[in-house]
This record gives sequence, structure tokens and C-alpha cells, in this order.
Amino acid sequence: MKLPIRSILIAALLGSVTGWAGAATAVEVFKSPYCGCCGGWIKHMQQSGFEVTTHNVSDVPAERKKLGMPDRLASCHTAHVGSYIIEGHVPAADIERLLKEQPKALGLAVPGMVAGSPGMESDDPPEHYDTLLVHADGTTRIFARH
Repeated sequence: MKLPIRSILIAALLGSVTGWAGAATAVEVFKSPYCGCCGGWIKHMQQSGFEVTTHNVSDVPAERKKLGMPDRLASCHTAHVGSYIIEGHVPAADIERLLKEQPKALGLAVPGMVAGSPGMESDDPPEHYDTLLVHADGTTRIFARH
């Protein structure tokens, strides 16, 4: 079945707006200018096909608070992806799943700075950790285990 050219053009236009058809998903990161591991996470996101904009800020906790992420889930950087907030060294695959499933939530968090998480790679054995789905009321549930 052949599609009319108008349908193809509309689908291509929608794809460029929504991320379909290979368009990169925008990520806005708020981090300290002195944090090296944040740069590692940003590189991980770029290598996974995300388009990253970085904001070096002097007060990451203030940015986190503005975005609504609870302090008890804090890490060294906070990001905004679509309608979600991402706290810490969340793997790109978890963010891709979040964007695909679109649960009603504030976002995802990997609290602290977990050895072996994206951007925190080292020669030490990686730690097991959970990516948490954060609800608007601040409650969490496990979204993924690593």
C-alpha cells in the first residue's frame, strides 16, 4: 500500500518534533563546573544519542529544589528530559524506558554517587544499585536494578 506524500511529510514533521525517526532527545543538565563525574555521565548520554545542554551552576541543590526533586535523593547533578527530572547517574537505557512508558511521575533518581554507574566507572568492582521512579509526592519505587 502506498501512502500519499502528504502523509509521509506529516509523519516526518511529527517525528522531528517528538523524537521519532531518529531525532535526538534533548537533555538539560545542571551541574557544578568542578565535577568531573558529571562530564562522564554527559558523555554517556551523548553516546546514547541524547542531545545534551549543560548549565554550570554554583548551587546544584537550589536547581534541584526548583525542579522539585527531594534532597534525600540528591546526587551531583540534576537534569531535565521531556517532562521528567533526572537526578544523578541514571543509565541512558532507564531514561529511554521512562520516555517510552511515560509513567505519571516526577522522574528518576540514582541517589549518591554509585561506583560503576554511568560516569562513575573505575577499576573498583561496580556496586549494585537501583534506579528509583520518583512520584510527585516524593515517594519512590524501584524502576530498574543494576
